[in-house]
Amino acid sequence: MIALARQLGLDEAQVRDAGMAGLLHDLGKAMIPLEVLNKPGKLTDEEFDLVKTHPAEGYKLLLEGSGVSEVTKDVCLHHHEKIDGSGYPRGLNGDTMSLFAKMGAVCDVYDAVTSNRPYKAGWDPAESIKRMAEWKGHFDPLVFQAFVKSLGIYPIGSLVKLASGKLGVVIEQGEQSLLKPKVKVFFSTKSQAYIKPEVIDLARSAEKIAGREDAATWGIKDVDRYWAGDKV
Repeated sequence: MIALARQLGLDEAQVRDAGMAGLLHDLGKAMIPLEVLNKPGKLTDEEFDLVKTHPAEGYKLLLEGSGVSEVTKDVCLHHHEKIDGSGYPRGLNGDTMSLFAKMGAVCDVYDAVTSNRPYKAGWDPAESIKRMAEWKGHFDPLVFQAFVKSLGIYPIGSLVKLASGKLGVVIEQGEQSLLKPKVKVFFSTKSQAYIKPEVIDLARSAEKIAGREDAATWGIKDVDRYWAGDKV
């Protein structure tokens, strides 16, 4: 939410509000039984209806607190709304959703689809953006475009292949160019073996990205721990 707010040119007070809203938007899930939230299989209609109460439940909790901004309460209550009016809990549309609610809607979905859950594996960041772009009527187009730009062409967590044949994961966006992020390399496609992890700043290197890669193609199952900062 913070990166998106800055990409949209909001002032620092609004950026802080957006950040706090991002932290608290799913507060209401604390009121949903864990056996429902973490159910490995498909939810029943009754269970899904229960999950759909979490925005309103979170909003109620925030109303009981003090010093909570209107932006935070707005995002908590409305981050599952869609611009075509098919969202919940109020069925708002692009004309009635606030800018912050539209931001929350994009960020919440991206977090959900890229995260590992008991019932599904997270999608690759780049694949997630591609699929989200196809969901017509879900997101505000201008907000979504700003979100994509804030992530970069190669979102953090993306597995990429460098021209040298090394595989690495994007760990930080480049300050000057979306094409030149920082990449932590850890695998050689030439030797078909893991190598000592090394961070390469493509803005200061002759290396360049040849393209995205699917971790499954190379039998890599632990990409997340490289960009998340775990020792390897």
